[in-house]
Amino acid sequence: MNAQQTKQQRGFTLIELIIVIVILGLLAASALPRFTRVSADAEDAAVEGVAGGFASAVSLVRAEWELRGRPQGNTDGSGAVVVMDGVPVNVDGNTGYPVSGNNNSEAHDQNMSSEDCRTIMQAILQGAPTATSNFGLLGENRYYVARENNGTNDICVYFLANTIQNLASAPTGNDYLSVGNVFVYNPRTGGVSIFSNN
Repeated sequence: MNAQQTKQQRGFTLIELIIVIVILGLLAASALPRFTRVSADAEDAAVEGVAGGFASAVSLVRAEWELRGRPQGNTDGSGAVVVMDGVPVNVDGNTGYPVSGNNNSEAHDQNMSSEDCRTIMQAILQGAPTATSNFGLLGENRYYVARENNGTNDICVYFLANTIQNLASAPTGNDYLSVGNVFVYNPRTGGVSIFSNN
């Protein structure tokens, strides 16, 4: 019986081990591209989620502006205020779309700063992600916010911070078309557009 037990306790042959290793290698090679794409997909989903919430909040602010009888503010479109859940939001008096969340009564779609863009996000989104308009503080925040001009009016550009962290300097001009994962808000139309540059 000892000889029979010894025969039953035999291990795998070298050929069998090599075949198993080759099969595992092939499976790993086919699955690896899926796993490397996961972080890019997560970045895309993060921007899409925040942009969707932002677009909804912009619509709610404009609806409140309509409900309040379209307060005009100053003749240049600045100075109109809508209060959302106790938070004052400056809107363009001509369109009703948010232009500042920091009581900047001079803000309108052709006179905005990066800080106005940052405060819009903080004012209209509950539990807004951390954001900065100072590129030097990028590592401490989820979004870097910049104001650009699209040739007609000022727009707000929200860069997902970890997609631009390796840049030597802050993105400028139309960099959002080719750098990082971004969503762009146009206060003239209320439109929110997403740009994925993975």
